[in-house]
Amino acid sequence: MLSKTIVILRLSNVGQLSAFEVSRVVPVLFETSSFTSTETTMQLAELTVKDAAEVAAGNWRRFDCFVWFREEELKRPEDWAIIYTKSRESGLLDESNASVIRKEMQPFAEGDDPDVVFESHSHWVVGHVDGFSIRVFKRGRVTRAFRKYHELVEQMDVYPILDETDYSNREYEATVSNIEDAAWQLKKEFDLPEGWVGEVHSWLSDNECSELENVDDQGGYPSVEALKRAFAAIGIQPVS
Repeated sequence: MLSKTIVILRLSNVGQLSAFEVSRVVPVLFETSSFTSTETTMQLAELTVKDAAEVAAGNWRRFDCFVWFREEELKRPEDWAIIYTKSRESGLLDESNASVIRKEMQPFAEGDDPDVVFESHSHWVVGHVDGFSIRVFKRGRVTRAFRKYHELVEQMDVYPILDETDYSNREYEATVSNIEDAAWQLKKEFDLPEGWVGEVHSWLSDNECSELENVDDQGGYPSVEALKRAFAAIGIQPVS
C-alpha cells in the first residue's frame, strides 16, 4: 500500500533539503517548522524502545504547515508516526538504507489493517520525501512494527550502513554510470568499443583508485584526464 500526501511546508532553507541528515546518522523525527533544522530533532536510537515510542506517536502533529489526509481514515491517528527515510536529494546511503528498511517493514504493510503504510509526500518547491506511516501503539502496547523499526535505528546508530552488499552495489553502479557520463566529450574523439566502461573502471580501480573515490555519496566521478590515461593503457585509440 502506498499513500501520497501533498505537503504544505514553510522551508527557510529549501536548498538544504539534503541536510535531512537521514543518511549518515539515523532517520529522525521532525518536530520543527522545517525539515532542515537539526537542533530539535530527536534521535530515536538514543532512547529505549518505550521512550522512543512515546516520542514518535503523533509526531506528525508537530510538523508545521503539514496536511496528512490519512488522519481522517484512522480511528486513533495519535497512535501513528510518520518516518521519512529518503528525499529527492538523497545519496546512495540514504537510498540503500531506505531500501533495507522498506524490506523489513513490508511484512507489517500487508493485510486489511496494516501497521505500516508506505508514503510519498510532495511539495512543488522541494520535490518529494519518502518513507512510511507506522502504528506505534495498538491497544496501548508498542507494536511489533515499531519495535522492528527501532532495532534498525539502533543498528544504524552503531554503524550507518544496514547492508554493505546493497550499498556497495549501488556505489559500483553509480560509478559505472558516472564514468560514461564523464566521457561524454571524449566519445567523438575515441573509438569506444563495447564494454569499454567496465574495462576503464577495472583499470582505474587497479591503478588510480582515487579517481573512483565516492566523495559525495553519488559514486566515483573520474576526471577526463584519468579517462584518457585509462584509454591509452587498455588500447582504446583515438578516432582516425
